[in-house]
Amino acid sequence: MTAWTPEDQTLLSETYALTLVAGDGAHDGVEIGMVVVDGELYVRAYRGVGSRWYRAARDLGHGRIQVAGVTRDVLLQTRDLELSPGLDAAFRAKYGPLADALVRSPQARAATIRIDPAPVPGSGTAPAH
Repeated sequence: MTAWTPEDQTLLSETYALTLVAGDGAHDGVEIGMVVVDGELYVRAYRGVGSRWYRAARDLGHGRIQVAGVTRDVLLQTRDLELSPGLDAAFRAKYGPLADALVRSPQARAATIRIDPAPVPGSGTAPAH
């Protein structure tokens, strides 16, 4: 698995939201909040696993994110996630009371996605666009 660089982690931590497009762009993008915990990037669908964008992310498993004008190809991990115990606290710290729907709802917690940078073929590093 390719890891986020320290610079990426800082950008992601300091930016309020990202835009996620699942697959190769045939689906609409969605602007969502995100947190970095233990060097890994997470988002949640507050409407749960039935939300359209979550289903697209789960079914396609890859896509793109855009953060502060930077676009990255990514892998979208929804299965067998070992969630950090600090994940809920990270959402609360970043978003305050707005995070309640993401941390109190079992539906939203079940719709957690880990976003990993996609490796560049042959290099093992994530591309910057």
